[in-house]
Amino acid sequence: MALIDPELLLRAYAIGVFPMSDSRDAGEIYWVEPRRRAVLPIEGFRLSRSLRKTLRAGRFDVTRDRAFAEVLRLCAGREETWINGIIEDSFVQLHRLGHAHSIECWRDGRLAGGLYGVRLGGAFFGESMFSREADASKVALAWLVARLKVGGFRLLDCQFMTEHLRSLGAVEIPQRDYLQLLSSAVGSDSAAGAGLAAGAGAGAGRGVAAEFGALDRLLAGAAAGADDPASSGCVIAQLLGQTS
Repeated sequence: MALIDPELLLRAYAIGVFPMSDSRDAGEIYWVEPRRRAVLPIEGFRLSRSLRKTLRAGRFDVTRDRAFAEVLRLCAGREETWINGIIEDSFVQLHRLGHAHSIECWRDGRLAGGLYGVRLGGAFFGESMFSREADASKVALAWLVARLKVGGFRLLDCQFMTEHLRSLGAVEIPQRDYLQLLSSAVGSDSAAGAGLAAGAGAGAGRGVAAEFGALDRLLAGAAAGADDPASSGCVIAQLLGQTS
């Protein structure tokens, strides 16, 4: 089964296009460019009181890029999915090159929820999420938003609107407005080839200096001398600001 060339994938995302398939067993993919796009403003994440409480309690152990392939597989493990084998293997390859990332929520050593997506310059393109326990996918998204906020990202693309995303602050905008946001986040001079050469560095595009790993250093500093296992969740809740 042929993979999607990683440079082609990055160039597609840089112009607002992404791959889908008709089913898990489909042998082909097609390219999608929605007329209306769901985005989640990084400064506009809607943190409910209950989610804030869950974050502060440290119910889940949250990691990044520890189980990318498993997160993707669990996202695809639905009765209806657009993730076929071509997309799965292509994104695992993109992850190995440092341009696709996952956020995992663990409980008692078991994956309880998570999400994955693509990073390009100052933009993050959320692909899919899953949840085996209540609030696990919300916690994963909250940690992602905090990571993007600390790292100086400008765009969190959610592709298609759902009521779940809307409840967390996502908005739907016309394609023309989305492309303006995308250009600003990725940079008009961004090149996928340059991104591939950069590997897992600060950013795939040359236009915006965003850093996916900045949150890790912040949390390491906050945890120094702290005995409370929930302290990281408290930092995330604080970064996300006021509750709704």
